[in-house]
Amino acid sequence: MLSGGCYCGQVRYDAEAPPFHATLCHCADCRRIAGAASVAWFSVPRASFHFTATAPASFRSSPRVTRRFCGSCGTALTYEHDGLPDEIDVTTASLDDPEAAAPRDHTWTAEKLRWEPLCDSLPVFPGPWDGI
Repeated sequence: MLSGGCYCGQVRYDAEAPPFHATLCHCADCRRIAGAASVAWFSVPRASFHFTATAPASFRSSPRVTRRFCGSCGTALTYEHDGLPDEIDVTTASLDDPEAAAPRDHTWTAEKLRWEPLCDSLPVFPGPWDGI
């Protein structure tokens, strides 16, 4: 089981399935949401994911996407796409043990900041790996 939560500890979650689609996203939306050059995400089946403490705040960042975050400290936590109703993406750095879901590729590198070098041998995709 994977467990994690926000910086202040009010929002906690458990994911009871192995992670998949572990990636480093370089899209402009993720950068703005997190205030970071890129954001590490992993996916789990939605049925295996549960918030276990205070419920997070949420907003629609685009017509088909809901993002959840801590309403107190602002930690970005999840990404939910209407086109993928059976999975949920979770910010890797919000895990208690972020090493448990290390990224396996880079996505949306067409939107990558020029000054952020890719200094690893992970596969690179200019857009989304799943076609959404």
